[in-house]
Amino acid sequence: MLRPPLKRPGQVLRDLMSHGTVLAPGVFSALSARAAQAAGAKALYLSGAGVTNSLLAAPDIGLLGLDEMSAQARFVTQAALLPVIADADTGYGEAWNVARTVVELERAGLAGIHLEDQVNPKRCGHLDGKQIVPTGQMVSKVRAAVDSKSDDSFLIVARTDARGVEGLSQAIDRARAYVDAGADMVFPEGLESESEFEAFRSALDVPLLANMTEYGKTPLLPLSRFQSLGYNLVIFPMSAFRVMLRSMCEAYEELIRSGSQAALLERMKTRNELYELIEYAEYTKQDALWSGSGPTEDN
Repeated sequence: MLRPPLKRPGQVLRDLMSHGTVLAPGVFSALSARAAQAAGAKALYLSGAGVTNSLLAAPDIGLLGLDEMSAQARFVTQAALLPVIADADTGYGEAWNVARTVVELERAGLAGIHLEDQVNPKRCGHLDGKQIVPTGQMVSKVRAAVDSKSDDSFLIVARTDARGVEGLSQAIDRARAYVDAGADMVFPEGLESESEFEAFRSALDVPLLANMTEYGKTPLLPLSRFQSLGYNLVIFPMSAFRVMLRSMCEAYEELIRSGSQAALLERMKTRNELYELIEYAEYTKQDALWSGSGPTEDN
């Protein structure tokens, strides 16, 4: 059903993290968020790459704007009553842009956002050729973000891409500067070994976010390993998206090749399964209550 988002979702996520490492599947739409919730997710990650790829059929290089991301965030937080952390890229500009970004994305019902220290146009965190802004410039953005939130539980997550540009030691130094500026959490991107994750945990006392994307520089580690390493949140930004994309491409290929969907039926969610996920029956019941008539039958 259509519902308002969670109240104080940042506090909900903080409470979850206080009890152990939280797994946040990546989502990119309201329906994907509802599906993740139905599967048992306790928190979600709104992927900038997923939203950009699905809305624009374009790479994640900073083409998505604040208005598009905040609209998608509103759809997601209404569809799934779970705390959602969202990718806010570089904050869509400099310090004042970051301030507006926090206002709009907090208003959209998110639990928090992450901001990165890349230069625009940004690149995927696991690609080479990235450039990063001076530490002081990112510190200004973090301060602007912290000052602009109205709910003190809203999470400002500072992402650093410095590992692939300046090395591990410099990345840790940057993370410390961002924490000193008020960041609630740190997201070290593009780490290349368990020992590097351990180094970040040893260096910082704030909550840490780990990115378990596929086909990148980071080895695939299970949630249990991050629990033992002391990480608080693990995101899987594009896992479901990539599975969906392969299935969708195969379905189109079969349909165009054969001229029939018959061979695809056993791979589909049925009409009833879709209706159950989107709570169609609840809408019908509510219609009947509002109109004073009996329930209507779906065609």
